[in-house]
Amino acid sequence: MKVVVVGANHAGTACINTMLDNFKDLEVTVFDANNNISFLGCGMALWIGNQISGSDGLFYSNKETLESKGAKIFMNTPVTRIDTKEKKVYAKNILDGTEYVESYDKLVLSTGSLPIEIPIPGRELENVQFVKLFQNAKEVIEKLNTNKDIKHVTVVGAGYIGVELAEAFQLNGKEVALLDSANECLSTYYDIEFRKDMNKVLADKGIDLHFGETVEAILGDKKVEAVKTSKGEIKTDMVILCVGFKPNTALLKDELETFRNGAYLVNKKQETSLKDVYAIGDCATVYNNAKDDFDYIALATNSVRSGIVAALNVGGVELESLGVQGSNGICIYKYKMVSTGLTEEAAKRYGMEVSSTYFEDKQKADFIEKEPNELVKIKIVYEKSTRRVVGAQMASYHDMSMGIHMFSLAIQEKVTIDKLKLLDIFFLPHFNKPYNYITMAALGAK
Repeated sequence: MKVVVVGANHAGTACINTMLDNFKDLEVTVFDANNNISFLGCGMALWIGNQISGSDGLFYSNKETLESKGAKIFMNTPVTRIDTKEKKVYAKNILDGTEYVESYDKLVLSTGSLPIEIPIPGRELENVQFVKLFQNAKEVIEKLNTNKDIKHVTVVGAGYIGVELAEAFQLNGKEVALLDSANECLSTYYDIEFRKDMNKVLADKGIDLHFGETVEAILGDKKVEAVKTSKGEIKTDMVILCVGFKPNTALLKDELETFRNGAYLVNKKQETSLKDVYAIGDCATVYNNAKDDFDYIALATNSVRSGIVAALNVGGVELESLGVQGSNGICIYKYKMVSTGLTEEAAKRYGMEVSSTYFEDKQKADFIEKEPNELVKIKIVYEKSTRRVVGAQMASYHDMSMGIHMFSLAIQEKVTIDKLKLLDIFFLPHFNKPYNYITMAALGAK
């Protein structure tokens, strides 16, 4: 059976590996527009901030590895057209102009996402950058290393990537302004009490916060000189645009059923509305267990799982996704925040009737004196009618991140807040308290 995969980053790589490792009768052909695969974009900020020595560790696969397993890989070769009636894929190499026509029995779309472009004057000026691909990060780093005139950087967008980049540029020795139309950072992932904490962490480190402001223009003569906002001007030498991403679905958006944001709508087997066509990763929807509905959550972890599910179904093993919770985390100046499921604010926007319980306490027993004992904050969101847990958020300078996995499973399995009240959680003063913050938060639920 001939399988064509369009796109080979996280979702595509997972799909290709799973097919080749499990099904010897598949002929797998891959087209990718980029010159590299498997770049961990989440490591870009570490690279820019000189927290790692280079980019080599940010790749976990390559063309040669996949070819050694039997795949045919065509890099620098974007797909130009797909004929779903004849089941043919047309592609063209951007370096030498070679054209390809490949037939398929099964097609897997793994075309990822694209940065959202904001239509503002000055976008064409030098030192206005997107930071998504390896090439983008490399270009920024080369400019920082060779152009000593870049002393101030303005980051537009205070989601995960924007906040991480603000820290990275500051660690690189630059003055940094962080700008967003929302009133706090990380507005998608955390409720107000957590967002305010991260605002303070950033401000205490000298990040110039411009929240509640929109970009109106980028000013300069050939090079960036300033950003004009709804509240004034920010003198700057480089502008990083990271206001979000949109699914890259131009190839078949008119043939396949799509989600409200344009993502390919898939079922739990990653099947699209057209037989023998699958979609995975950032170009496709996921099933959100917290909402009990299909959704769009662009995370590398979701991409990998979707690739595995699609691969097994392509190979003839029927498997449905368990759904996702959108579990995520961030660490800025060693302050750690993790979340899963829905925030209270988001749940209410979706029309759900929810309540929440909040608690904060030291991680370990109070008599622990000779080692750090940090404050941990936790919030659990639950549905009023069913009492099922639909979200959780945690924050601390202590690494409490593993705790969020339990809440992810709780959402997936529809565990109620009341079951958490008497959950068997061990106690040892080296680790926690007998009345630990998870138990105490659950007990606080009315």
